[in-house]
Amino acid sequence: MKKYYAIKKGRQTGIFTSWDETKSLVSGFNGAIYKSFKTKEEALNFLNDKTPTKSATSHLETATSADIILFTDGGSRNHGNVLGGHVKNDDPAAWAYLVISKELNIKKAKSGGEFGATNNRMEIMALLEGLSYLYRQNLNQKSIKVITDSKYVLNSITKGWLNNWQRGGWKKDIKNLELWQDMAQVLTYFPNLNFEWTKGHNINQGNIFVDELLNREMDQMH
Repeated sequence: MKKYYAIKKGRQTGIFTSWDETKSLVSGFNGAIYKSFKTKEEALNFLNDKTPTKSATSHLETATSADIILFTDGGSRNHGNVLGGHVKNDDPAAWAYLVISKELNIKKAKSGGEFGATNNRMEIMALLEGLSYLYRQNLNQKSIKVITDSKYVLNSITKGWLNNWQRGGWKKDIKNLELWQDMAQVLTYFPNLNFEWTKGHNINQGNIFVDELLNREMDQMH
């Protein structure tokens, strides 16, 4: 899938279609600001400041019957996002989550990163970290809606793939095995958990928020 890399601050600014070229223009550049997009229009909006960048959460979409909404997202700037590509040890990756509850007056966001990780690994990490936070706050018995743009995570849980992996004895060829084993355990503590898919980087303000949060995390890693 073709990607567009928008550089707002770097050795050269503009929109590029090669990650190698983009990396050469931002790697080691102090305060570099850049981001990848699926369409050129999204990349242009980012350069023209038409994409929301403020961290305020007051206008996030929270219309739901659930007590708590958990937004999660993961991302990476690596060759692992390219078919047939690979992840390099110095490629940054990050996860982020946002917990919102009007009823409980909660707004909690957090992000973290590591080098040499895939996008899928970060998507799992985002959910694990978000659920772990809710468990530590003794909120795991509440009705919780998870909103994610990762079909990899969503399908693994809702279509029973995770249960099948566990029943099958956790075969060694399962990617991100240790994270999925952790996930299987964590999910047992959440009896009222529902999942919803949203299109990434589109109109869902919660998803946009966590996407921007993890990208800021990767910017700081550079």
